[in-house]
Amino acid sequence: MDHLRRRGCTGLTAQIEPSGDTVPQHSSDTRTALVVVAHHRSDSLTAHTARRAAAQLEAAGYRIDLLDLHAEGFDPRMNVEDQPDWGNREKPYSDETHAHMRRILHADVVVAVFPVYWQSVPAVLKGWIDRVWNYGFAYGRSKPRLAGKRMLWLALAGATADDPIAESMQSVLEANLSDGIAYYCGFSRSTVGLLLDAEERPQRIDAEGNLLVGEAVAGAEREAQYTEFDRRARKFVAEFLADELVET
Repeated sequence: MDHLRRRGCTGLTAQIEPSGDTVPQHSSDTRTALVVVAHHRSDSLTAHTARRAAAQLEAAGYRIDLLDLHAEGFDPRMNVEDQPDWGNREKPYSDETHAHMRRILHADVVVAVFPVYWQSVPAVLKGWIDRVWNYGFAYGRSKPRLAGKRMLWLALAGATADDPIAESMQSVLEANLSDGIAYYCGFSRSTVGLLLDAEERPQRIDAEGNLLVGEAVAGAEREAQYTEFDRRARKFVAEFLADELVET
């Protein structure tokens, strides 16, 4: 399966603020990566993976804007203030939404790190997309404001690598996140990096719908499992960065 699906770049040289102001794109030596973390615990494997990805991007020359949705108290619920007049593309947005829009506009790359819930993203990440990637800002214009940006989705899943559900999970995530969101909003590239085997205890569903939970790994086996997990996460980020070099 091709996990690096391509769309043509637009070649835009400027972006537009939600207020209508022009924001020049960053030069190659001042690129910014917005790393979005969607987990309620700072000691989680998701948070660990986000920190490692941010360090890898920083080492590659990116300025890091770390957005921890839970730590910053982001409310995922859409409200009237966010969409005072849905049909008006020039409508004023809420102050909170406007602040998040600015962070997206100033980023060359957006990296979302999250656990897979029901073959989708957690509510806090979905709500961030609902509220911030709003009509008139992220979509609904003939010249998309987010055109030319690149997106990496790092999705942590408890399913094991040999679980038959893994292939369909990859397909569902790509359809929802790359086709349904990133490409719809004009991103030039969207990659879904599915990180399986995220659980200490291997889990899978049998043909009758029963949850089968294996023994928890420990000691050297546990260390080897998560060393391999980190390696796969680094590989997704490295391939994403290498793909950028090919495009330029």
